[in-house]
Amino acid sequence: MTKTQIWSAAFLGIFVILFFLQKLAGTEYGSSPSMGMGGGTPQNQSNETMASSNANGEELVKQFNCNSCHGSALQGTKMAPALVGLKTYYTRDKLINYLRNPNAYLEEDRFKEYKGKFKNIVMPAYGNKDVKELGKIADYLLELN
Repeated sequence: MTKTQIWSAAFLGIFVILFFLQKLAGTEYGSSPSMGMGGGTPQNQSNETMASSNANGEELVKQFNCNSCHGSALQGTKMAPALVGLKTYYTRDKLINYLRNPNAYLEEDRFKEYKGKFKNIVMPAYGNKDVKELGKIADYLLELN
């Protein structure tokens, strides 16, 4: 065997081992159940999707674990800003777009300030979530005062 074949076989072997370790751990690639960002085990994923499709905005905020960073009443914490009074900054569509891709808004003055205040915390992107669910969340957040 040539060196290229050896390296290819080694890479493939490591990939197969990691694949089986992932299956044994019961997690899906890219999900983070411990961080509470909507991830879950493959068995729970379809149940989670079905439950969230019938959920209202407040329930979806809890399912997405927004409370873990923004606080139980969404009044803000040392980790993340308050989510009350967002209608000052957002329309419904703009908030949905922000939830789908928060990194696109990092150049706004408010987010530059947040970057200094809430160091090492990253708002997760929810581009993989259903837009209807994000719309329910946006409606709920825009009603908070």
